[in-house]
Amino acid sequence: MIKDGRAASSRRWLWVFLLVIAAAAAAVWFFRAPIQGYAGAGTAYTARVACSCRFVSGRDLDDCEKDKLNGMELISLKEDAEAKSVTARFPLIISETATYREGYGCVLGRWPD
Repeated sequence: MIKDGRAASSRRWLWVFLLVIAAAAAAVWFFRAPIQGYAGAGTAYTARVACSCRFVSGRDLDDCEKDKLNGMELISLKEDAEAKSVTARFPLIISETATYREGYGCVLGRWPD
C-alpha cells in the first residue's frame, strides 16, 4: 500500500515537472520576438561600447568587461586585434560585431533587414 502511494506521488511530480517545462517552452515561443529584439539591441550596444573601450580608449578587453550594464552578464566578448573589431555574443540567439574605423570610431556592421 505504501509503495503504491509513493509511485502515485512520483507520477504526480513527473506530470507537474512536464507541465512546467511545457509552460516555459510556450512562454519562450510566445515571447520569441521581444527576446530576440532585446538580445540584439543588447549585443549591438555591448559590441560598440567594448570596441570603443578597446580601440579608442586603449584599455584591455578584460577591463572593458567591467563596463557591461546589469543584466548583460550572459553576453560574451571576443576581440579581433588585426581587424580592430569586437564581437559580442548572446548564447544561441545572436552576435554583433563593431569595428574601429579611423575618423568614425567604432561602427556596427550592417543590421539585417
